[in-house]
Amino acid sequence: MKLVILDRDGVINQESDAFVKSPDEWIALPGSLQAIARLTQANWTVVVATNQSGLARGLFDVSAINAIHSKMHQELAQVGGSIDAVFMCPHGPNEGCTCRKPLPGMYHEIGRRYDVDLAGVPCLGDSLRDLQAAHAAGCSPWLALTGNGVKTRDQGGLPPGTQICNDLPAFVDMLLANDGKTARNTGA
Repeated sequence: MKLVILDRDGVINQESDAFVKSPDEWIALPGSLQAIARLTQANWTVVVATNQSGLARGLFDVSAINAIHSKMHQELAQVGGSIDAVFMCPHGPNEGCTCRKPLPGMYHEIGRRYDVDLAGVPCLGDSLRDLQAAHAAGCSPWLALTGNGVKTRDQGGLPPGTQICNDLPAFVDMLLANDGKTARNTGA
């Protein structure tokens, strides 16, 4: 299985300091849905791992988050793509859960659900906590320079081996280029 894990806000859709609280506020970044569609069509399993502390903070409820994700899935289907699953931490920063990034609990759950070793699984995020969680889970961390990505890059302290790309479409270009090389090298 070719698995890829994406953060949501700042990678797939516009980041908001005030949180994305409704479907109207969920706006896909240019080219992001088409990039996911390219992965889908190349037989990659695309999974989202997202902190959504706005739930714990009372900024939106479960029906709002479901409506947001429904919009994301519908817009993605219109361009021929799909996200296999959305894993979400609904907890606030001080609740002491193990699923909230930068902790790797959400990634470990993804590994269990798909029965895969996460070693080297590419994970794209725009914040340090995304990269730290991916690295702690043994994944390959990638930083997108969208959302909070430029600020994250400029602050430094990125986990070892972090790769940087401009955005989700550029990330997909690199994945698919390497996917093709791997297929040629293995005779597949």
